[in-house]
Amino acid sequence: MLLLKNGKVYTPFEIIENCDILIDKGKIKKVKPDINVDKAEIINVKGKIVTPGFIDAHCHVGIYEESIGEPGADGNEMTDPITPHLRAIDAINPADLAFKDAYQAGITSLLTGPGSGNVIGGQNVVIKTAGSPIVDERIVLDPAGMKMALGENPKRVYGEQKKSPTTRMANAALLREALYKAKKYIEKNKKQNKKDNDKVGFDAKSEALSMVIKKIIPIRGHAHRADDIATFIRIKNEFGVNLVIEHGTESHLIADYIAKKNIPIVVGPSLSARVKVELKEITFKTPKILYENKVFFAIMTDAPVLPINSLPLMVGYSIKEGLPWVEGLKSVTSNAAEICGVSDRIGSIKNGMDADIAVFDHDPFRIESRCLLTIIDGKVIKREN
Repeated sequence: MLLLKNGKVYTPFEIIENCDILIDKGKIKKVKPDINVDKAEIINVKGKIVTPGFIDAHCHVGIYEESIGEPGADGNEMTDPITPHLRAIDAINPADLAFKDAYQAGITSLLTGPGSGNVIGGQNVVIKTAGSPIVDERIVLDPAGMKMALGENPKRVYGEQKKSPTTRMANAALLREALYKAKKYIEKNKKQNKKDNDKVGFDAKSEALSMVIKKIIPIRGHAHRADDIATFIRIKNEFGVNLVIEHGTESHLIADYIAKKNIPIVVGPSLSARVKVELKEITFKTPKILYENKVFFAIMTDAPVLPINSLPLMVGYSIKEGLPWVEGLKSVTSNAAEICGVSDRIGSIKNGMDADIAVFDHDPFRIESRCLLTIIDGKVIKREN
């Protein structure tokens, strides 16, 4: 057992002063002041800020590996614009240096997956940032979504190959076609179950997309521009599927519409130059505007686009532009967990949750703050005095 004593705990739904946290067998057992137990290792965190371990709700860690270039670039199978049968778990290298960068900064989980080179890129996973050298033993949720992309990236990749898609119209058309095929595939399989002689051949792509049609996993839609966000919402409504928008660079321009449609946004990375036209409206004011319009959102790094350990800084800049502090905390804890579909295990400090905890010497979103203690699944992964 492990007992954290006397910390200022942000659950993040309440603040508990001089609070203890009892951890046993990888889970949080008690959260309250003055816990006394026998035979527990005690760590005094008096005067420190204690939060749930942070979650980066969109990145490519383990798939685009740090420092090794092309041999570690496994995020885009850019030979076919429709690849829903690809699985992130098959490309993740748990030895990627970015995982260490993450837990050193108090980031204990992340959602990683394919890039945006394809209209449909493949399946995302949520993974812990430390633990077993076997990726399967660190997975929180697999699959956690189906990566899809509209806008410039698929146009550029396949335009250079002189094949479709080369327009936004073709991006959307290919996406619709694939979803329609999956829908028909499901219907034919239902008939097969009723009639043994009606055989349906296995189709790996439609099988994978069946999880989207059946609402087992959401579309995780890469979209920067407002019109691309609207196209994803249009397609969501046509097929009755679930949708999360990733990046949402212009989401603040249509925040009222997004709120009306009840679509969550994973915002970022906002610390970027305007390297393409889709980023001309980039601003750290986006989270504040989404919050004011009651849009549910998380904040991310898109690592390795930005270093994974810059996640607290992304929140800090958003707070500087008017986002309430506690909403910033939720954007990388409870909100991120809910958007990733794992809020039953991570993202908050309460009884029964995975013991993923970060301890900071100061406000974690200030530049001078240091993460002193990182705990993942009840194990101390990083500790500073």
